[in-house]
Amino acid sequence: MASDRIESLLARMTVEEKVGQLGVFADMVRPFAPDVNPEANVRNAEQVLEQVRAGRVGSLFNGVGAEAGRRIQQVAVEESRLGIPVILAADVIHGMRTVFPIPLGEAASFEPELARRTARATAVEATAAGIHWTYAPAVDIARDQRWGRGAEGAGEDVVLGCAFAAARVRGFQGDDLQAADALLATPKHFAAYGAVAGGMEYAQVDISPQTLRDVHLPPFKAALDAGALAVMSAFNDINGVPASANRWLLTDLLRGQWGFQGVVVSDYTADMELVAHGYAADARDATAKAFLAGLDLSMQSGFYAEHLPALVESGQVPMALLDDSVRRMLQLKEAIGLFDDPYRSLDPARERDHSHIAAHDALAREAARRSVVLLKNEEAVLPLRKAGQKIALIGPFAQDCDNIEGCWTLFGDQSRYVPLDVGLRTRLADPALLDVVAGCALEAPLDGGIEQAVAAARRADVVVLALGEPQRYSGEAQSRVEITLPAAQQALAEAVALTGKPLVVVLRNGRALALHGAVRDAQAIVVGWYLGTQTGHALADVLCGDYSPSARLPVSFPQHSGQQPYFYNHPRTGRPELPGMSEFKARWREISNAPLYAFGHGLTYTTFAYGPPQLDTTQLEWDGELEITVTLTNTGAVAGEEVVQLYVHDRVASRVRPVRELKAFTKVALAPGESRQVAFRLDRRQLAFTGADGQCRAEPGWFDVWVCASSASGEAVGFELLAPR
Repeated sequence: MASDRIESLLARMTVEEKVGQLGVFADMVRPFAPDVNPEANVRNAEQVLEQVRAGRVGSLFNGVGAEAGRRIQQVAVEESRLGIPVILAADVIHGMRTVFPIPLGEAASFEPELARRTARATAVEATAAGIHWTYAPAVDIARDQRWGRGAEGAGEDVVLGCAFAAARVRGFQGDDLQAADALLATPKHFAAYGAVAGGMEYAQVDISPQTLRDVHLPPFKAALDAGALAVMSAFNDINGVPASANRWLLTDLLRGQWGFQGVVVSDYTADMELVAHGYAADARDATAKAFLAGLDLSMQSGFYAEHLPALVESGQVPMALLDDSVRRMLQLKEAIGLFDDPYRSLDPARERDHSHIAAHDALAREAARRSVVLLKNEEAVLPLRKAGQKIALIGPFAQDCDNIEGCWTLFGDQSRYVPLDVGLRTRLADPALLDVVAGCALEAPLDGGIEQAVAAARRADVVVLALGEPQRYSGEAQSRVEITLPAAQQALAEAVALTGKPLVVVLRNGRALALHGAVRDAQAIVVGWYLGTQTGHALADVLCGDYSPSARLPVSFPQHSGQQPYFYNHPRTGRPELPGMSEFKARWREISNAPLYAFGHGLTYTTFAYGPPQLDTTQLEWDGELEITVTLTNTGAVAGEEVVQLYVHDRVASRVRPVRELKAFTKVALAPGESRQVAFRLDRRQLAFTGADGQCRAEPGWFDVWVCASSASGEAVGFELLAPR
């Protein structure tokens, strides 16, 4: 039920004022970079303020600054007829002034609590800069690494995705939505955006209802259960019906089945794009279809302002539906305390207070090093020696600060960014032993670059090759055909490898990559993602052994780009590839049906041994629980952390089931020689799936269970789920 205050406002509002509350427009009063959305209607500050004064703006987005924010709010609450405050939003994805690792990189930590902490720090900084609402987290499951926006999510797995979705919502919003540092969260993109055909941005999604429900919807449900009050619709269609005008998705499922009471906001001009989809004849038709489907807020198109009043007057859109959407928007503002304190999160003194920087830099360094994945470490080439070892740091990312942020970082304080060479020099006893050569540019050779790199390699004891994707290669509108390194970088790697010196490849990337040649064959490979503000220090911590890497892959690294889409939890086939049997089996002609590096894979500077999994029973009662334990031992010489992963497989079911599915995980820290018993509990709900009839249920029968180090390791043991008595 809405409060008396909201009902009183609704009763006094004109249709135009109601529609105004549903309009979300670019904040041209305090633009940080007016060209971020180049299709935006460029409005000057006075025009925007006049619209606010007229009650025709409910929200502004991607502006920054507390002082100017107070001016916007003053016009809204003191100069407009009804005094309804404006809610100020922005794309704050993985950091504000302090930039944390891209979400995909942070998911590699397998530590949702870390994501909660970085989201909390982000909220503190964003709200200090006059922002109430973020269009994050992205919770899309990405099973095709050609798709650029996989960088914004948590990878290819549902359980991992759900855990990080919930953690980020809790971090952004905090314990009290009305607190000055609470930042409203918006899980996006609803729904199945990560399933676009061919990994092509904005493309169609042709998907079974079962896959939609079992893979792509659960992270949204997890985010909403964690308290999110807003959802952003996706650009794509789902089986021919655009998500932003999909009544089944936005109303029947979201509000009917899930009971969601918050607002649905369109992605940027998504309602306008219904015309280009061929789903709407014109702007008026697009407005009607989007609104009647359940899209509350229109971002930037202006379609609602232009057409909703006439649609209501004609009766095509019932006034009651308009009131419902406006009521939800007003309740959102009430939930964060804007009616009682319209100037919350608009304190210039708080914005000027930088006392948090040291703590946030420390957190950024911790998050970054916990996101680094060690894929390979032959001959223990890592960690590097801090003294007495000549190191050649070669590659376009050796000194780079322009590709530290990763995609969708709008407000980062670039003066605080730490490049790799700076981080390494601070770790070495004699910084003069570090020889830095670019070798090539990001996408092109440099005159004499390879010759200089080869000379530096020959002088060195070990070579660190800093390679990867320019950050513009990932993120929105950055689909790739070949998920490989640029040719100039590959050529550099091949030339340096011919020197025969030990080679450590440090990747900077926003997706899984297909690694080839000298890069694939290097003695050590480190996945560094885009790690944010503390990139150099965090990588140096790992490379020099001050921190033993503990992250694991949240995405499968393919052998070749042509394997995409590739994901570890693919369904079984009737002709699985078997040892010694390659013809007429599920495989490519040139390569096996296996990843180069599996989901969940990652090494440390120590080794771990797993005892056989122990089950407290081999017969799981229908309403019971099964306890699975394993003894984990650090068999190496240094302390380390292991991500212990539990997978299951349903042997026989009414629908073909995945070869493995992650069901639980935990990170365990052990001293050298230390052992610990790790326990998981499993129940029927975790074994459920959507059947051919659309109903979600578990089925009695036998299951395999692994407790292991990755999706491609471990020995299975079996248990039986008993039928209900």
